[in-house]
Amino acid sequence: MTTVSFGRELASVLLKVFGVLLTIFLIGAIVVFFSFGFTAVSDGECNIAVMPIEGVIMPWGYGAQYPEFAVTPDDVRDFLALVEDDELFIEGVLFEVNSPGGTPVASEDIARQIKALELPTAALIGDMGASGGYMAASAADKIFASAMSDIGSIGVSMSYVEESLKNKEEGLTYESLTTGKFKDAGDPNKPLSEEDRAYFQGQLDAVNNEFINLVANNRGLETDTVRALADGSTLIGQKAVDAKLIDSIGDRDAVKAFFAETLGKDVSEISFCEYVAPLF
Repeated sequence: MTTVSFGRELASVLLKVFGVLLTIFLIGAIVVFFSFGFTAVSDGECNIAVMPIEGVIMPWGYGAQYPEFAVTPDDVRDFLALVEDDELFIEGVLFEVNSPGGTPVASEDIARQIKALELPTAALIGDMGASGGYMAASAADKIFASAMSDIGSIGVSMSYVEESLKNKEEGLTYESLTTGKFKDAGDPNKPLSEEDRAYFQGQLDAVNNEFINLVANNRGLETDTVRALADGSTLIGQKAVDAKLIDSIGDRDAVKAFFAETLGKDVSEISFCEYVAPLF
């Protein structure tokens, strides 16, 4: 009797343990399912992922502080990781650019991420794709824009307000204590010397050359052609087409036609996946 009773008790315990484990498994499966469902780019129907590149392009730290005003390389990297996970459905990527630019390294990072994609890509410029914003757009396979879009502004700047005269009027004296003659170059509290100016101009020229070379490579243009456009100005719509900074005037319908032709599909088979960046 003791053996039979023990056997029944053991069976009861095992059944309870199995029930608990099954419950944990089911809860885990549900969590994974819903997590995937909320983070996947495609809903199983759409096939062109859309990534907004809006606001100032900044290093990663600024995106966390000002997400509504800035876009960072990490934002794009996170999005492209989701696209890679959704490779069963996603067949192309559209970058909707509306940016005045930002820091050179962050802009270059985003451009290189776009260039490295194996999927067909397009950029659609809204009100503005300027400076670093244009750098990012230039990496796409095809660039579209409105006839009223501001495009280009190839160039680099680092201007600032020099306050030494104001300080003098207020009786303030700037004392320079540095370990090198250029360590406090550009401090707004002291006049900019000719040597400082030449130093900064050399840095700007070097960054500008990188910008020009990147655009020339992305757009298949001669370096001298891009250099002639690199005066910091923007071009409106058709003038940007004529200068080969973009490919065509067009909207989302034109982008759909591009992807349809590229993928060998009917336009009706092209559907955009609207990406909403996570809040945290």
